[in-house]
Formats: sequence, C-alpha cells, structure tokens
Amino acid sequence: MMKASSKSIVVARYICDFLNEYVPSQKSRSAHTLKSYSDTLSLYIGFLENEKGICSENLNGECFCVTYIEEWLVWLMNHRSCSPETCNNRLASLRAFLKYLGKKDISFLHLSQTASQIQRRKVVAKKVSGMSKKAVQALLSVPDISTKTGRRDMTIMVVMYSTAARIDEILSMKVEQLRLDAEKPHATIIGKNSKIRTLYLVPKAVAHLRKYIKDFHGDSPNPMSYVFYSRNSGHYGKLSQNAVNKQLRKHAQVARNHCVEVPENIHAHQLRHAKASHWMEDGMNIVQISFLLGHAQLQTTMLYLDITTEQEAKALSTLEDESDKSVSKKWRDVGGGLSDFCGVRTMKR
Repeated sequence: MMKASSKSIVVARYICDFLNEYVPSQKSRSAHTLKSYSDTLSLYIGFLENEKGICSENLNGECFCVTYIEEWLVWLMNHRSCSPETCNNRLASLRAFLKYLGKKDISFLHLSQTASQIQRRKVVAKKVSGMSKKAVQALLSVPDISTKTGRRDMTIMVVMYSTAARIDEILSMKVEQLRLDAEKPHATIIGKNSKIRTLYLVPKAVAHLRKYIKDFHGDSPNPMSYVFYSRNSGHYGKLSQNAVNKQLRKHAQVARNHCVEVPENIHAHQLRHAKASHWMEDGMNIVQISFLLGHAQLQTTMLYLDITTEQEAKALSTLEDESDKSVSKKWRDVGGGLSDFCGVRTMKR
C-alpha cells in the first residue's frame, strides 16, 4: 500500500475541510453552490491524477501552481468540452479554495496570489430571450387546473412570474416561510449568499398558493415541508429545476399554437427576466427593480436588463426617495486513488 507523505496529508485534509466545513458555513448553503465547489475540486484532482501522474505520495502545494492550473483550463475546454463561462466558474471556485488554503497555512499563500493573475477566458455575452406580456399570458393559460399536476404547475408559474424570484429560491422555500394570512401576504426566502429577502405576494399568487397548499399539504401542513416537493422524495425533498423546466417546455409547446412569441426552449429563468422587463415597461425605476430581484449591485441589474447609458440615466431620474460535518477523513486511508485520498468524487472520464 502506498504511504502518503506528510505534505499530501496536509493538502488532502484542507480539501476535505474546505468542502465539508468552510463552504457550507462561510460561503453558501445552496446545494448548487456546494456542488459547484465539489465538482471543481473533483475535476482538478482527476486532472492531476490522470494527466500529471500525481498520487497520494507526491501531492503537494506546487500541484496548484499557475502552469498546472492553466493547463487544466485548456484541458477542460478540449477534453471536457467546457464553455468559457464554465471554465471561468471553475477557476473562481479553485481560487476560493487556494485563498482558504493560504489563510490556513501561510506557506501556501503564494498559490492564491499567483492564481489570481490567471486570465479569465473571453466570453461572448448571452442575452436572455425575452418574453412579452402576451407570451406570458398564453403560457399561463395552458395548465389544466382541473388536475393536481396542472394546479401545481400553474402555482409555480404564477409565483415565479409575479415575484421574479430565482427558481432555486422558490423551490427551496418551506411552508413555514409563507405568510399568506398576513396583512400583506409574503414569503421570506433565502437568496444568494444566504441573504434573507421578503417577497410580497399579489392576490392571484396568494389564491393559487392557498389552493395548492390544501391540495398537496392538507389542512395541517408540516412547517418544515418544502412548498414544492418532489413526489419521489416526499415532503422533505424539493422539486428539481429540471422537473420544472421540463413542465415549462411541455406547456410552451401548447402555448405556441396560440402565440408564437412563447419561447420554444423556455426555462424558468426567462419568467424572472420577463417580469423584470415588464416592471421596467410599466415605469418602475431601476433601483426598485434591483431590490426586488435581490441584486447586490445596481450594475448587475443594468447588465441583466441590457440597459443603455441613456436608459440608465432616465431610470435613475425617476428615483424619489439564500452541511454535514460527519465526513470520514479520507487521507487516513490511502488504498484508493488520489480522488479517494482527497475526499472528492472520482471524476467521470
């Protein structure tokens, strides 16, 4: 059996601590964000093992040098067919780990400093396909509300469009976060970076949610149940984004028979973008829209809505006033490959 070096054990332990302790407690509790960090390190460790011959005997800090990272980014594009956007996301996740590593052990600090100089891949900005009010109306007319599935789909779409919330924010919402009987009905959600935000609900959304809760949760709903749960996982497993997008595309096919403006390959994010655009059309100022979308920076909203400098000035002139720590210490058992040693998933070839 291979004997891991002391340097290898240190690096492997920090990888495990980063993924299972630091990220869940300090970075984000979002399952998608956690998976992104985990996938990044799985891919990098897999690259080191399969392309560079690194194992538990010779893993060390220099395996995270600029040369290797740049080769990894090229490998991601050429061998994994990753887009420039994906490569940039992977690079950002790896930089976050190296920054953590440098804070934990000053001897690794140079790795973070040098990695920060690596150029991001050039990307072509992609505009989100817009949806007119007519298209949204056509889409909302399709679900058969005489069926439970139809009422569920209608409720999800009405809530998504009326609040312009992120799909993960809605699917992560639990019954206890709804306040349908309040003077101003609302939902308290946890957004990006664990930021708490209040979504005020219009009467139509409240009406659909009341019927939905009664249908799917009964007269005494469990406060800890996901509002939109998975039929396979039950009340404690949230509905997946893929399942929602699949239903949206199904309804879009029917809606296009009546309105060709409905996007053929629709996805949940387009309803969020559509609502933000419609708020703008209705005269709401950009600062209010930015707040409702949960954007940390106003510039993000400007880019999001593709607002020109002239439109920005006009908009501003109207202003009046979102883990398990019981993880085995993989570096103590070096019988497997490098991925097992570092406590990350083995990369699929």
